[in-house]
Amino acid sequence: MGDADVMSIESNIKYVLSEISAAAKKAGRNPEDIKLVAVSKTKPFEMLKEAYECGMYDFGENRPQEIAEKFPMFEGADVNFHMIGHLQKNKVKMIIDKVCLIHSVDSIELAAEINKRAAAIDKVQNVLIQVNISGEESKSGVKPEELFDLCRQISLMNNIRIKGLMTISVKGYTYEDNKQLFEKLANLAREVKEQNIENVSMDELSMGMTHDFEAAIEAGATIIRVGTAIFGERDYSNL
Repeated sequence: MGDADVMSIESNIKYVLSEISAAAKKAGRNPEDIKLVAVSKTKPFEMLKEAYECGMYDFGENRPQEIAEKFPMFEGADVNFHMIGHLQKNKVKMIIDKVCLIHSVDSIELAAEINKRAAAIDKVQNVLIQVNISGEESKSGVKPEELFDLCRQISLMNNIRIKGLMTISVKGYTYEDNKQLFEKLANLAREVKEQNIENVSMDELSMGMTHDFEAAIEAGATIIRVGTAIFGERDYSNL
């Protein structure tokens, strides 16, 4: 992917969508089966508004504070916010009424808090379980062998629904490395599906970012999370 800073957000979105389409067709898939989430973390509302005006309706944020700040600015608009970063239990209340999907559930304690907060506003919150497929200690996510028990425990909660899995690849991986890692997640999803756990579906696989989404699409991704290729490099100096 090229440097998004030198092009407009509109042309960036068109480019990413064309790359998604090409990767899907190469894999024998329908491009319409893949949702593009524009990762807008650290980006100002004006850039999100520009992306929205270009047809982007799904935005991914890593920090609950940013969702809380940006959500009201889209009042009345058909916009979906995705919580894609690590979520602390004490921040759930900030976003529970604002997000369509939480991608990063990785413990029964977090799931219980989401369930409690969702029940308080009479909502059933859709979530994905984040799996640490690579085994990197620095990454969040449950170990693959812990996934099945976690799904069974969460399935008993009334106000939270597991819709699939999410993972993050490893920086510096090759295309083939990424593809193998993402295929492991897809295989795990199939294994969970075969368990026929009530209230648990494996319809969504959230995997693939700017540098590796083509490999993710080949492996079966239904949601890809692209930020840099749409909005340009991020400035973390103010965080």
